[in-house]
Amino acid sequence: MEKQVKRYVILSYLVFWFMVLGLCGTASMVFHCPPVVMRILSNVCAWAPTIVLLVGFKYFCPGQTIGGFYKKAFGGRISIATLAASAIITLSATLITVLILSLLQSKPFGEYWSLGAYPFWASFLFSITTGPTGEESGWRGYLRPHLNEKYSFFKASVIQGGIWAFWHTVLWFVDSDYMGIQMIPYVLSNVIVMTGLCFIMNYFMEKNDNLIYGIVIHFCFI
Repeated sequence: MEKQVKRYVILSYLVFWFMVLGLCGTASMVFHCPPVVMRILSNVCAWAPTIVLLVGFKYFCPGQTIGGFYKKAFGGRISIATLAASAIITLSATLITVLILSLLQSKPFGEYWSLGAYPFWASFLFSITTGPTGEESGWRGYLRPHLNEKYSFFKASVIQGGIWAFWHTVLWFVDSDYMGIQMIPYVLSNVIVMTGLCFIMNYFMEKNDNLIYGIVIHFCFI
């Protein structure tokens, strides 16, 4: 990867981890903020890749404008049929994954699907304004084209999956109930699932170069 891309990845990691530990950690442990505030703050943290990209745009995308970047990112053809297919494939993969997880953990399938204390509209709003809109400008809008130019479809997808998965490392320790040896299958499953999603995203975005596919696929996984 070229220098700008490597620095973009490193800064996205550092900014996200700092926001999770500093912003959310302080809000929770010092100010004891209510769950809805913590949910809003977690959504803000998910925007770290986009924040890094926009703040350092002149360095990461020399010779481009932000408007031009987004015009190109969303400029590809949109096919309702392929968009629906991408959503159905992702939803099916998600359901199968959760079914396998419920069987392995001997828990009812329904336990994994809950809106919690929020009404449907609030859950939908929280979901669409986190990773799908917060991350995709960076991971699929900026990083994906650079990796696809340099590597094969397979290798680029694996690299993207690894980068995307390990970006969540801090959450594996502060936002999960797994400890010690239990972390190994949890981490492996995260890496495999996110890499698989990258293959799906790359497949559809290679045919229809529009960031909306990445956003929809990401949303359907959440």
